[in-house]
Amino acid sequence: MCSQESWLRECHFQPQNQECAELSWEEEFAPCSAPVQQFPDTESHIHYAQLGTDVTLQCGSVDRDAAVTWTANSTDLDASHLNGSRLVLRNVDLSHSGQYSCYEGSSWHLKYRVNLKVGTPPKEPALMCRSNNYPSGFYCSWHMPIPTYIPDTFNITVMHDSKEIVCDMDVSLKNRCYIRYLHLFSSKKYKVTLTVTNALGSSSTSISFDEFAIVKPDPPENVVAKPIPNNARRLLVTWQYPSSWPDPDSFPLKFFLRYRPLIIDQWQHVELSDGTTHIITDAYAGKEYIIQVAAKDNEIGTWSDWSVAVHATPWTEEPKHLTTEAQGAETTTASTSAFVVPTTTSIGNSEEQGSDGAIALSWVASLLLVAFSIHFI
Repeated sequence: MCSQESWLRECHFQPQNQECAELSWEEEFAPCSAPVQQFPDTESHIHYAQLGTDVTLQCGSVDRDAAVTWTANSTDLDASHLNGSRLVLRNVDLSHSGQYSCYEGSSWHLKYRVNLKVGTPPKEPALMCRSNNYPSGFYCSWHMPIPTYIPDTFNITVMHDSKEIVCDMDVSLKNRCYIRYLHLFSSKKYKVTLTVTNALGSSSTSISFDEFAIVKPDPPENVVAKPIPNNARRLLVTWQYPSSWPDPDSFPLKFFLRYRPLIIDQWQHVELSDGTTHIITDAYAGKEYIIQVAAKDNEIGTWSDWSVAVHATPWTEEPKHLTTEAQGAETTTASTSAFVVPTTTSIGNSEEQGSDGAIALSWVASLLLVAFSIHFI
């Protein structure tokens, strides 16, 4: 490769350059008359810078006052950022991260390339150890409370009774490792130290604890709540041991159940010393309930987190619907009664009697009127 190739590559990014615009097709592909002057180490170097600081990048081994051009991610940088051949970046932030290249003179010889990574030194990491599968062992996990934005490395040591114990890294979680108990029921404390390091600094934290203090089961599994037929205030709740708990017979768990109707914020609680079932007897009829269960070793450790919430509503009596036959009979009866014609005999006799009486009264009134008229003639 010759210097012409470097020049053509830069013309690709600077088509507005007058010299590039005048470059003919033949010149682009003409053989080079002289070998290219290459920087002995052209692979990208890495430079780490702390957020908020000023950064000065040198253009390889060129003279301090040499004429150079710098690019950031293939974009030309303004000359105001230059101090001689050096590139000066003020108060860098995350947007300054990227690849910087330095070219010497008008021939655009690539002299230096550096990958700038802006970040922060690590703060004290958060460390936690817990045994969810007692008595098999325990695990320790950690995380950074504040991101550093650059690669961090972690080193963890576990000491027990002046002996270092191997912490096997989790293949799926990079921030977790597992420790097997060497001696059960030991009164000696465990001490775990975690150190985090990156290119800008390091930090560490340590915790000490007793074997029993970190026992915390996983939440119960397969929690189910169902209504009990013909019982308007009862719910049947069942669950299973967490699958991670290795020996329920030797190390039984007790359970803590909480429940409440959705219309009320206050929980009701029941602690159960054994078994994996419970009947709620004081539920409100017809109200939907939310139910959760937690677990704890009978003797040591702390309560688990709550299980996944389940919902259930107590049994309610279905409304009684009339059968088709009953509905038909009722309709027929109603229709018949609505159109029953009273006995014509009684009604007819009454009308006839009423009519005859009216005619008789009418004749009597007429006779009296005639008699009265004659009397005054």
